[in-house]
Amino acid sequence: MEFTAQQIADFLGGKILGNPSVSVHDFAKIEEGKPGTISFLSNPKYNNFLYSSQASIVLVNHDFVPEKEVTQTLIFVENAYECIAKLLSMVEQAVPRKTGTSPLAHIAATALVGEGAYIAPFVYIGDQVRIGKNACIHAHCSIEDGTIIDDDVLLYSGVKLYPNTRIGKRCIIHAGAVLGSDGFGFAPTADGSYQKIPQRGNVVLEDDVEIGANTTVDSATMGSTVIHRGVKIDNLVQIAHNVEVGENTVIASQTGIAGSTKVGAQCMFAGQVGIAGHLHIADGTVLAAQTGVPNSIKKAKETFQGYPAIPVANFRRSAVVYKNLPELQQMIYQLQKRIQILEEERKS
Repeated sequence: MEFTAQQIADFLGGKILGNPSVSVHDFAKIEEGKPGTISFLSNPKYNNFLYSSQASIVLVNHDFVPEKEVTQTLIFVENAYECIAKLLSMVEQAVPRKTGTSPLAHIAATALVGEGAYIAPFVYIGDQVRIGKNACIHAHCSIEDGTIIDDDVLLYSGVKLYPNTRIGKRCIIHAGAVLGSDGFGFAPTADGSYQKIPQRGNVVLEDDVEIGANTTVDSATMGSTVIHRGVKIDNLVQIAHNVEVGENTVIASQTGIAGSTKVGAQCMFAGQVGIAGHLHIADGTVLAAQTGVPNSIKKAKETFQGYPAIPVANFRRSAVVYKNLPELQQMIYQLQKRIQILEEERKS
């Protein structure tokens, strides 16, 4: 597949600086650009790569001003990062979709598979399952009884959906993810052992959710664990039973959210964030990497860092103090000695 700079600019609504007839057939990072590829520049840290890159076309933000002569054709757009994503999506959508059902798949007699769906070899589909139009189910997926999958859903290899899971339109679930596994519910008994609490609920994903590889979303004890519309969850994330994640929230790898916590809309959690159970996290909350949250966050659109989580400005000031603790300790020892000498002189 090949496009000219003019075709790309027309598609993105951008302005061209350079040769509008130059064509590209592949994508490349700015530092690895080769002739025939298109790249992008949105982070000023990578500006220097522009002047040595061999990419034929580079997308740049509309306010970018070259500091040196540029040999590539530049396309100025409102947001270069967003525009490269649009181009990648366009190319991906142009790839022919697989359809049909492999004879090596097991589909229960009571299951229904929508028109245009693809069911790969060694897929298991249980009783009363409903799979929507144009869904794509890759090899070794297990879809248990009563699960409903809506249109245009993509399940990569090895996804496990426990009974009665609900998957909305255009969701993407990556390899090894498990939805609907038992929540971690055990009641202590008088003899010191633990009695398992049956988990009778399910997991619900609304439309346009993406779940990363080897992420787990636990079934609710009662009711539903709900991931609302537009949420994007990275690999290796743990979402516990009865959690609710608000619309368009993004969660990075190795984050864990304990049971019954309610996360607001448009939150952003960096890697290795830990959130205790039965909390409420306000809309627009940003949690920096390795932040631990033991209490509810009630004020919207605040940024926190550290454990326990504190406003990021306070954390940065505290970090400066922490870094200087050895010197401060020595200073205190010296002051203690001076005070002791002054006390002895006063007594004498």
